[in-house]
Amino acid sequence: MQFFVDNLDLFWDAFLTTLSLSLLAGLLALVLGTLLAALRVSPITPLRALSTFYVETFRNTPLTVVFFFVIFGLPQIDFVIDFFPGSVLAVGLYTAAFVCEAVRSGINAVPAGQAEASRAIGLTFSQSLREVVLPQAFRTVVPPLGNVLIAMVKNTSIAAGFSVSELSSLLPRLVNANAGELMLVLLGVVVCYMVITLPAAFVLSRVERRVAILR
Repeated sequence: MQFFVDNLDLFWDAFLTTLSLSLLAGLLALVLGTLLAALRVSPITPLRALSTFYVETFRNTPLTVVFFFVIFGLPQIDFVIDFFPGSVLAVGLYTAAFVCEAVRSGINAVPAGQAEASRAIGLTFSQSLREVVLPQAFRTVVPPLGNVLIAMVKNTSIAAGFSVSELSSLLPRLVNANAGELMLVLLGVVVCYMVITLPAAFVLSRVERRVAILR
């Protein structure tokens, strides 16, 4: 217990960094992923192609490569970004591809008659998507979307390799200074991650049951 008391400030700072990174990247992924899903079902062919290209590119590229591109590649074209916002951008852009596919599956699950009825009363494609289709789609994709976001929290650990002092960065720092406390260091890091993911899973489970009743 004394080990955790002595290093409480390190764990707390790293926990807040991981939490902030997860929240900001998650918000970016949800907004961008939803927009990409809308483009993937758009009647405009170039927009569908652009969205498909984005999703296939990021879905088939390792997240570490995305980090290198954002943090070290963008400065080559005079777009310099600090390590933390760069990590938010890398994780958010990467996760958006998976959010897009989850939301698109929900859109495809909405009966075609819903969109046809909305167009029959004069709604445009964007109005129909926003007012009729997406609200129903999100109710069906809570479980897969939750899995994507929880996986994203764990993916933030890659930021430790790019000078971001998140939870995984504590492993080499504390193990080197406390060689005999390896198991305690690992336990502390695991518990901190679970403090983020378990409440998130609980909230998503409650939301899933709530929208199941609404359906």
